[in-house]
Amino acid sequence: TGNLMPTVSSVTLPGRLLLLLLWAPHLTMATNWLSLARLPRSRPVSGAEPCGRLRGLTQGQVGVCRARGEVMESVRKAAEMVIEECQHQFRNRRWNCSTTPRGINIFGRVMNQGSREAAFVHALSSAAVAVAVTRGCSRGELERCGCDRKVRGVSPEGFQWSGCSDNLSYGVAFSQTFVDEPERAKGMSSGRPLMNIHNNEAGRKAILHNMQVECKCHGVSGSCELRTCWKVMPPFRRVGAVLKERFDGATEVRLTRVGSRTALLPRDPQVKPPATRDLVYLAPSPDFCRLDPDNGILGTAGRRCNGTSRLAPDGCELLCCGPGFQAGRAEVVQRCSCKFSWCCSVRCQQCKNTVLIHTCQE
Repeated sequence: TGNLMPTVSSVTLPGRLLLLLLWAPHLTMATNWLSLARLPRSRPVSGAEPCGRLRGLTQGQVGVCRARGEVMESVRKAAEMVIEECQHQFRNRRWNCSTTPRGINIFGRVMNQGSREAAFVHALSSAAVAVAVTRGCSRGELERCGCDRKVRGVSPEGFQWSGCSDNLSYGVAFSQTFVDEPERAKGMSSGRPLMNIHNNEAGRKAILHNMQVECKCHGVSGSCELRTCWKVMPPFRRVGAVLKERFDGATEVRLTRVGSRTALLPRDPQVKPPATRDLVYLAPSPDFCRLDPDNGILGTAGRRCNGTSRLAPDGCELLCCGPGFQAGRAEVVQRCSCKFSWCCSVRCQQCKNTVLIHTCQE
């Protein structure tokens, strides 16, 4: 057990700081590929030379980029999806997925701590790569993959499998190759790589367990005498919502020796072991209340909050970390007096209204 790295939550404060310093080279590496979202669209993200110049990629990910360059534009799109979806899901939370103004560590040092927030970002990132690559396959943008033609025959419900089913197996396989690479390169005997791999897989499970079926009817006047169907991925907004639920129910774990191997088991022995679709974390989250630029925490001062709710996450008492909020009035412009025209359009006026808003105190 001498080579096992203790979890952050099991050591004293000076020890925690030391561990963060020791882990920093690896931790800042695992999600730095998200910095591809900062690149201008005109900059190439494939080819031997461009791949080598992409900051934020590990040496192994650069190798993947050079070997499978056609997929890298999908990876760039995935990075953009992660930031957008994270900010949507956490828009009413103290930590709202705020990004750093520059650099390759998009979400700042918050990702260095093995917290729920890091767990969510890892899961969402692996899911985004799988979704973006799968979309590229279905749209014919990638040469090495296309639709999933293995979905054929008649279903137990009596419809005919046909059409272009999303080739999720290809997208998932690439996600495992690219997103998991930093963890495999580091080794799987310490807590943080194990945590990241588990959450990466949970992100991909969120797609697999929520696949949908779309169908088309064939027959006279749409009588649906024959129905052909195909499998499609859920909207990425749905994937984000599922992972947000997993975030709220995430399990705190610690590195434990089990026979000849190491595993992540619940810190509380009364808690059942997490399933593969659950999120796990190693360390408690900061409170995110106060400004902490060194760790990429912006605090909640100046944030809008819900003055009519006390218990919801966006309520002023919770979001502002206590009773420190103020009320004021603001003028907003809204659409009003909308009328439908005879041909498929809506005409509205612009109305100014004064509304009561609440903000966290500076």
